[in-house]
Amino acid sequence: MSTPNVAQEPMYLREVEENPKPSVYRDLIENAKSSDGDYWQIWHLLAFDPGAAHHLAALSHTLMHKPGPLSAGLRELIAAYTSSLNNCEFCMKAHAAVASKLLDDESLVWDVIENLEGSGLAEKEKALLRFVKKITLEPSLITADDTQTLNEAGWDDACIFYAISACALFNFYNRWISASGVYPVSDETFKRLGSRMAVAGYSR
Repeated sequence: MSTPNVAQEPMYLREVEENPKPSVYRDLIENAKSSDGDYWQIWHLLAFDPGAAHHLAALSHTLMHKPGPLSAGLRELIAAYTSSLNNCEFCMKAHAAVASKLLDDESLVWDVIENLEGSGLAEKEKALLRFVKKITLEPSLITADDTQTLNEAGWDDACIFYAISACALFNFYNRWISASGVYPVSDETFKRLGSRMAVAGYSR
């Protein structure tokens, strides 16, 4: 069943929503509205300060999409899983859609989100996501033993760096989105825009 289209509900920050600055994000919003289309309200946050948006998009693209020791699909799975731990429905569904496209396995992505330990994810990847959970929920308890455990599971420090970075980035995004009142969109829109992000990444 599709999520009802609630994107027309106002965000909590009405001044932000109603004052997009000239930018690609304002163009995206206006194009969507002119066609009566569904769109991601995060575009309002990005359109409010295009300078900050440029740097944030560049950082996000580098950490999440450019070739690296962790596949983009696994980084997107980390994003979706982190978002599920923070109960950020928008980010969870958006990045589950991206991960599903990149990993070509929507069922696995949702199995991981709903029950990591019972999912069909390989044990090596489960160990990495357990670490992601600890970063998100108990960051003050992390010690060198945690990274050593990951080394023993087969992850080198470069892989761990990108896992930490993806998790930390989405802890930021989850709080930014939730506190600003960005609503989820329809499942079809998540899949459509997620498919675009899987190919093009975070840069506009």
